[in-house]
Amino acid sequence: MQEPTAQDEKVQDVVSLALGEIDFDPDVLRAKYLDERDKRLRDDANDQYIEVKGDFSKYVDDPYETRVDREPFNDTVEVVIIGGGFGGLLLGGRLREAGFEDIRVIEKGGDFGGTWYWNRYPGAMCDVESYCYLPMLEELNYIPEHKYSFAPEIMGHTQNIAKHYGLYENACLSTEVTDLTWDEADQFWIVSTNRGDRMRARFVAMANGPLNRPKLPGIAGIDDFKGHTFHTSRWDYDYTGGDASGNLTNLKDKRVGIIGTGATAVQCVPHLGEWAGELKVFQRTPSSVDVRNNRPTEPDWADSLQSGWQNERMENFNVLVSGGDQDEDLVADGWTDIFRNLTGIAAKQASRKLGRRLTGKEKGQLMVMADYKKMNGVRDRVDSIVEDKETAEALKPWYRQFCKRPCFHDEYLPTFNRENVHLIDTKGKGVERMTEKGVVVDGVEHELDCLIFATGFEVGTSYTRRAGYDVTGRDGQKLSNKWKNGLKTLHGFTTHGFPSCFFLGFTQAAVTVNAPHALNEQAKHIAAIMTEARDRGAKSIEASTEGEQGWQDEIKRTARFGERFRAECTPGYYNNEGAENNPNGLLTSGYGGGPIKFFRILEQWRAAGTFDGIDFGGDKHA
Repeated sequence: MQEPTAQDEKVQDVVSLALGEIDFDPDVLRAKYLDERDKRLRDDANDQYIEVKGDFSKYVDDPYETRVDREPFNDTVEVVIIGGGFGGLLLGGRLREAGFEDIRVIEKGGDFGGTWYWNRYPGAMCDVESYCYLPMLEELNYIPEHKYSFAPEIMGHTQNIAKHYGLYENACLSTEVTDLTWDEADQFWIVSTNRGDRMRARFVAMANGPLNRPKLPGIAGIDDFKGHTFHTSRWDYDYTGGDASGNLTNLKDKRVGIIGTGATAVQCVPHLGEWAGELKVFQRTPSSVDVRNNRPTEPDWADSLQSGWQNERMENFNVLVSGGDQDEDLVADGWTDIFRNLTGIAAKQASRKLGRRLTGKEKGQLMVMADYKKMNGVRDRVDSIVEDKETAEALKPWYRQFCKRPCFHDEYLPTFNRENVHLIDTKGKGVERMTEKGVVVDGVEHELDCLIFATGFEVGTSYTRRAGYDVTGRDGQKLSNKWKNGLKTLHGFTTHGFPSCFFLGFTQAAVTVNAPHALNEQAKHIAAIMTEARDRGAKSIEASTEGEQGWQDEIKRTARFGERFRAECTPGYYNNEGAENNPNGLLTSGYGGGPIKFFRILEQWRAAGTFDGIDFGGDKHA
């Protein structure tokens, strides 16, 4: 360790003022983090996962609904929205409010809900406070039952949104888009599906969702296993028994394995541990698991809410989890606690004691040290709960707080105190191979009756692969070709050469903790552009080359923020499994200035009324 300079000592004084006594060596801790990262780095990065098609297509089949036969549609509609999750629902609702009537939602699931249609595993719940996470609560005059809603309630809310805005009336459910082609002569999109549909649409909006296509680990012999398997996003209750609340009675004499220890496993492992005859949890990298403290909604609090309360609450939460500060923390949960201590509170305390504002270097070092201290607390929590010391040590996360999405749960860690539950730690290497009888780790075969994949969804693959179809724009240009070296859009929503086609999600937009909040801002923005086109009598909407290039320049300008941080993280979908040069990465392809600035850019752009960067084709006012 180098001798500290006078300037370094000054920075350390600031850290001590803000955080109190530092009882750890940050250099030793950083070295430990890097060592744990290096254990998990793989040359194949995202290619370590198998695409769920062909022999693996059973992992994406819909186990919840029986498809009802219908005649194909060969009609014309004004708007087609692809995807019935929160993105599609929010856009459909905002378009209805703007006076658009001829709207059709195409959804591959048997009902609305998106991720909450598919994720019905036991214990599934939102990890952002439900009063912020569930959109349109005031529009529907609804208050969630708990601070963190469980999946059945969330899915019910999505269905109520669809009913409220009349989106069922013209919907195509249990239907997958297979092709999207622009007809330049008629200025319409031709939308083809797996149900024989060939419909025309003036506008299309792709709300497929950033996390929608299940992925499987490319384990040697994955198709050799003769036991029962399924993915958590297609939970097989016929096999396990029970429902989303648990009661998995069919597992009482079964040897069950689960691969994956991310957010999904954290929620379903307690139920598996309670009901399985034996449960083995195969872990490559442990999650950071802090206190959840879920509780029912207090009636008196709900009765006290005034008009505009949800937007105020979402804005308050977004500022705090984006590194800003607020006079009051309205949500006051694990998310805001992390950010307030990493940024606002700690810096304020030091600044007040010093009688001056902190320098950039002081703030940066303070954030790092606060992060180290917080994660030490998360690891201490493991020791305080898990009784077996070897298991506790394996469950400790050795990385910075936001290298992976933080988890909050009160039953996950105690589950490892059950005699029938065993953590099989692969020490960062993952499962070695599979056999007819089970799973092999470090040369030891673990025989199983059932293996569950809690391995998440594709991230970092191409946009069109995740969508499941390609898009053909003007002059036969394929979207897959245009975006093969990275996304190119205006504000993340439109791209030149593909008129009247919009994208919702994280395509060069800002990534937020509370995704529905971001989707609502996007829906308002797209609805405003389409309203302008209608008012102008325009036949098409398209990003100009100048507008698109301007946004690329802004993306590059802000892309450097966080690059070093992600590079030092243990591999995961936040940093493209360690491959930072992936142009399709969740964070590498997004706007790096953060959601507050991004929402402000959109608001100011709309307020200007000039719609810079957009060409309105056939504008009668031009």
